[in-house]
Amino acid sequence: MHFIYLVVVIFFISLNLRPSITSVGPLLDVIQTDLGMSGVTASLITTLSVFCMGLFALLSIKLSVRLGIEKSLFVAMLLIFVATFFRAFINSSVLLLATALCSGIGIGITGPLISGFIKKYFPEKLSVTSVYSVSMVIGAAIASSLSVPLFQKLKGSWQHALSFWSILAFIAALSLLPLLRKGKTNKTVIAIPSLRITNKRVYLFMLFFGCMAAIFYSITAWLAPLVQSMGISHSQSGFILTLFTAIQIPVSFLMPVLVSKIGGRKTWLLVCSLSELIGIGLLMGHSLPWIATIFLGIGAGGLFPLALLIPIEEANSEEEATSWSAMMQFGGFMFGSLGPMLFGLTADVFDNFTPALIVIMGTAFLMIFTIFKIGNKISPIK
Repeated sequence: MHFIYLVVVIFFISLNLRPSITSVGPLLDVIQTDLGMSGVTASLITTLSVFCMGLFALLSIKLSVRLGIEKSLFVAMLLIFVATFFRAFINSSVLLLATALCSGIGIGITGPLISGFIKKYFPEKLSVTSVYSVSMVIGAAIASSLSVPLFQKLKGSWQHALSFWSILAFIAALSLLPLLRKGKTNKTVIAIPSLRITNKRVYLFMLFFGCMAAIFYSITAWLAPLVQSMGISHSQSGFILTLFTAIQIPVSFLMPVLVSKIGGRKTWLLVCSLSELIGIGLLMGHSLPWIATIFLGIGAGGLFPLALLIPIEEANSEEEATSWSAMMQFGGFMFGSLGPMLFGLTADVFDNFTPALIVIMGTAFLMIFTIFKIGNKISPIK
């Protein structure tokens, strides 16, 4: 299969892994007011999606066995398309949360399958993971930056502004069509990973991924309202969220390449973690929100692709890559889904964002602890 075509497929599929989540942030205050949602309920829009991304990651293994990677990815894109498109007709918080649930299932299935897809078609070129991570960031950046302009262009309809992003899933599904005939069902029996994990390193990978996800999705969901509380206007808060995602694009592309070329995974993980700590500290000081956002973007941009690379590096086959990615994302996303909800709950209780930022900073320190435990060693997990 043509190299460029396969890279384009990865690009369009990965593009869909964030817009249904990041498009909500810039419009969260409008949605809250329109639907009468509390901070905790509003945070569930992100929390439910991320929770399902973890819960249904294991489903990707079963689907890939039954249908093959290509057909499973096609099903996942259809799920994301339906969930996002249906947001045009929402008039209650329950329906909005239902779309978050459905899109989360589609994203949860897709994540591990892309790892298997890369391992299958690019077994000797794992740097293609950069396309995976960069595409996610681009999708997040486009959705967060254009949500407010779309809202304004579409006569103040946040429903249509959110629904607009279903077009990305439609394009991704179309890009997969040529592969559906060629993608044969995998006859190899893959055991669904047991929740009773005995290998301590697997727990560390899950905990690291969970801390990283909790920080990332808390910032994604609450950065715009947070900086608005610091005096930043509604439109400028959208630009700040765009800056947060835009900074991640070059970092997400370069980080897997740097690690594969010169090594030192632990060092790079610590540098990115320190960058996030600086950003959180600046926000706690209610100063320099633009500079804080740059540090947060650098940290998030580096941590996520490095996390995605771990199971792909350690796997010996596409089946193992899918399996290990599913395990890590299963535990990691479920833990990480608590971040936005805990952030919203803390902000509600104290009527202040500072205590919520303290919780996020504590999570960052826990993440750093796991990085020291993980180290640079890369060995097959059994």
